Amino acid sequence: MAHRALTSYSLIAMAVATASLGIHAQRTAPGDLEGIWNYATMTPLERPRDLAGKPSLTPAEAADYERQTLERQTATNNTAGPDWWDPGTRFLTNGRTSLIVDPSDGRIPALTPEAQQRAAARTEAGRARGPADGPEDRALNERCLNWSVAGPPMLPGVYNNNVQIVQTRDYVAIASEMIHDARIVPMDGRAHDTVPRWMGDSRGRWEGSTLVVDTTGFTEKTAFRGSTGHLHLVERFTRVDADTVEYRFTAEDPSTWSRAFTGMFPMKKTAGPIYEYACHEGNERSMVGMLRGARAQEPPNQP
Repeated sequence: MAHRALTSYSLIAMAVATASLGIHAQRTAPGDLEGIWNYATMTPLERPRDLAGKPSLTPAEAADYERQTLERQTATNNTAGPDWWDPGTRFLTNGRTSLIVDPSDGRIPALTPEAQQRAAARTEAGRARGPADGPEDRALNERCLNWSVAGPPMLPGVYNNNVQIVQTRDYVAIASEMIHDARIVPMDGRAHDTVPRWMGDSRGRWEGSTLVVDTTGFTEKTAFRGSTGHLHLVERFTRVDADTVEYRFTAEDPSTWSRAFTGMFPMKKTAGPIYEYACHEGNERSMVGMLRGARAQEPPNQP
């Protein structure tokens, strides 16, 4: 499905953030986040239920967990084998059992009654169609439209957990390796746009040396864990040392969850380069193959 070819993300991001937007390139921001960062980790978003009450594991427990997880991923991941995976996906971050740090149980808060009804309706609608009656039945990542790794919020996957940040005076560009998505974040205090977008509408500001990115205006097509267009996401990027940026996000959607929740993980400096993930919009060849395969598996028409 995907072919990896070297490309210059520095030139792409800078061209988008400067030439296309007609801004000055000098940086006057309080924090320095420029560079390529890797956020690979084996730590799951939510704490497994069998690890309830254990926010972190001992080194021995962590090694056993990592071994079992790697064995499971090797057997079940159909997109690419371990040779493709980022090294960080083979380890827990500081032995942590969840990326979620609030609530303290490391779990996404309970769904609202409204969200439970939406989930039930989606399940019922799915029963009326096959898994590949048409391209719309396939996941967005299979159609090369959107991957959760790129976010927002960014969420670690088994590979392509790289992001390049380019700063200018009036904008910050956040370019993801996965499906080469890029967010251009205005820093001039303008109001949010009213047009819904796949990755939402982001606005940035500085709180000391922390970059705060406030995003609204999502569509339900890219629902984050069942969220609606009411999702409000706040991300915080803080440079904690020469090689580390702390990434923290808080997600809130009163139509979906009983309360807001926060996740956090480190992003590590990497020399790069970032490689193109050539997953072309629509994924035409693979999509045709999946739909043909689904037709071949269907029982013959009865007289």
